[in-house]
Amino acid sequence: MSGVARWWTEAVAALGDVVPLGWVAFILVAAGVLTALVWSNGERLRRLRLSLPRWRLPRRRRARAVAEPTPDDAELDALEPDALPAVPAGTLLSRADRFAAQGRFAEAVRERLRALVRLLVDRRVIEHHPGWTVTELAAEAGRAAPAAGQPLGAAGTVFSDIWYGQKPATAEDDATMRSLAADVERAVRDGRRVAS
Repeated sequence: MSGVARWWTEAVAALGDVVPLGWVAFILVAAGVLTALVWSNGERLRRLRLSLPRWRLPRRRRARAVAEPTPDDAELDALEPDALPAVPAGTLLSRADRFAAQGRFAEAVRERLRALVRLLVDRRVIEHHPGWTVTELAAEAGRAAPAAGQPLGAAGTVFSDIWYGQKPATAEDDATMRSLAADVERAVRDGRRVAS
């Protein structure tokens, strides 16, 4: 006796111990008839299913925030180095990473400082005052969050030395900005912020 035949015989015997043989035969015949009906009327059933209304639970609609148009790369590059664009910090960090990968470390440093200040504005550590420079906002954040003051001041110095002191930017400057940004984020996250 083959393995499949033996398995079938044992399965039917086990089922027969639990369910009377008459019921097993009925269930098998009913399943066969149902399969034949579905098989022969498949196209009609598909059309019927398509014509029936679909019942779905109503979805809660989320309020869509009206998104302000975000500036593209050319518009961001045309801004003053000290300007804080109205884009998310993640966008600025992405640009910084892209600039660093291209060896454009001055731009990477600028975008990292912008991202850091944008993060502080978004977390309400400081308020954004239109017309203020990124370094002024960083100084204000240092007063509002004293634990973040030293790394913010150091980040502002790296930025100013490169953008206003004409110091050539290096990969080390970019790495320093990354480290300082991590220090500031940690200080703000740890809640060592004083109400302004």
